[in-house]
Amino acid sequence: MVLFLFLVIALVVVVGAVTLAVIGGGESGALPDAAPERFTDPLPADRPLRRADVDAVRFPMTLRGYHMGEVDDVLGRLGAELAERDAHIAELEAALAGAQATAVAGPALFDGHEPGEAEDKKGDDQ
Repeated sequence: MVLFLFLVIALVVVVGAVTLAVIGGGESGALPDAAPERFTDPLPADRPLRRADVDAVRFPMTLRGYHMGEVDDVLGRLGAELAERDAHIAELEAALAGAQATAVAGPALFDGHEPGEAEDKKGDDQ
């Protein structure tokens, strides 16, 4: 019986505390309406993106998550810049491979040497 009475009193105290917390004690009025958040694009338009730029992106929350259009815009820009960067890397790698092939098998390798010159030196040494 004592345990039951204790539980009833505890329940009344908890319900009263929650009610006061929700109502706010009646001292202040209703909370002011919060201005809706708007996305401000922190991504720089004048230079390529860096990791810190992507880390700084924060999307405002809406009722069901994020504004799909804002997220799509940022992801589209990131995808385009990554594709451009990948194309530039592929171009540089192709140019490097061409330069290496020219250096290994190109005509500059034999400048100043005639094809029979090495054989003539062998014959002179004997």
